[in-house]
This record gives sequence, structure tokens and C-alpha cells, in this order.
Amino acid sequence: MPLLADYFMNRAALASGQPARRIGDDAMALLQGYAWPGNVRELRNTIERLLIMAPDDASKPLVAGMLPPEIQGNAPPVRNLDRNVEIMGLPLRDAREVFEREYLLAQVTRFGGNISRTAEFIGMERSALHRKLKSLGVRDDDRQQNAGG
Repeated sequence: MPLLADYFMNRAALASGQPARRIGDDAMALLQGYAWPGNVRELRNTIERLLIMAPDDASKPLVAGMLPPEIQGNAPPVRNLDRNVEIMGLPLRDAREVFEREYLLAQVTRFGGNISRTAEFIGMERSALHRKLKSLGVRDDDRQQNAGG
């Protein structure tokens, strides 16, 4: 997905005479988590729109807030982190566990349930990620449900 997005960015920049823009990590995460019902054409149109509608400073990356609302609203859910009050009442060890579980579920969702790709992105060995998910009580059906399958 990142290679395809960069390809469309370079193509749109060439066609419009504008400099190509870097897509920030947060925006790329949303692009990767989106279902793309319009397939590749929708991605191409989104990238072209981003380039045209982005603020003028081409040295700054495109960020998640610049994406169309339908993509922003479809981010992989970082569930339950709205419970800040509850988390703040927990000891550090328990709060860390809640955060790790939600973070890892969101990343697994982002990569469609693919543990190898998730592990590579977050900087863990695949086997270590499997152990971590198991220790946090994340079952296969939790991952599949969050990944849309």
C-alpha cells in the first residue's frame, strides 16, 4: 500500500506540476486501515485530492487530519482508550497492559490480521508478538473480529 500511494503521489505531482508530498505515518496508517470499496481508483483519487487540497508548505508531510472524513472515520479502532479516567486510576502495570492490548489489537487490525507484517512494523519478532498477544489474553477470534474477518 505505501508503494502504491507513493506511486500515485508522484504521478499526481507530475501531472499537476506540484512537488510530490510525503505521506506522514499517521495518514499512512489510516490509508492502510481503510477498506477501499472503490479499490485502486479510489486510492488514486484520494491521493490526487490530498495533493491538490493540502496546505502550501510542501516540505511538511501530509497528515491524517488532511484525509477525507470517510477515511478518518474508518481508522483501526483503538478501543477503550476513551476510558482515560479509568486508566488513570490503575497502577502503572495494569494501565500498561490495557494500553499494550489495545495498541496491539489496533496494529493487527491495521495489517488485516497479518501477524508477520504487524510484528515487522512494531519492531518485534513474530514469535514474540504471538507470545505477547497470548499473555495479554488476545485470542485469535479477537484478532479476526477486529481485522474484519
